Amino acid sequence: MITKTKPLPLIIPRLIIGLIFLSEGLQKFIVPEAVGVGRFTKIGFQHPEFWASLVGITEILCGILLLIGLLSRLATIPLLIIMGVAFVMTKIPTLAEKGFWVFAHEYRTDFSMTMLLFMILYFGSGNYSIDKHIQKK
Repeated sequence: MITKTKPLPLIIPRLIIGLIFLSEGLQKFIVPEAVGVGRFTKIGFQHPEFWASLVGITEILCGILLLIGLLSRLATIPLLIIMGVAFVMTKIPTLAEKGFWVFAHEYRTDFSMTMLLFMILYFGSGNYSIDKHIQKK
């Protein structure tokens, strides 16, 4: 029936955010000048090598945890912190300098990722996850 809903398929948002964070974390080491140390230097972080490495490793590990559905709620917390810092460091200046519409355009992906992280934080890993398998035992 068209009005009947199915259980929430949490594997889809887990795959989306897990793959994106895994990819972004790897890129911090593969193309450091664009999204790693170079980006952190441009933004104005002190000790950009440390922060780029920490964020990259965190994105890789938490991305993998989300992909397999292990400790998914816990994995969302450092990723939400990363998203919050990115918002403050990069998107608020965009809003102040370029206005709302440029900000809205540049923030659309970050906003979507943040909302999906909150979804996983609230609902957990879903049925197709290691968390669910552990919970059954």
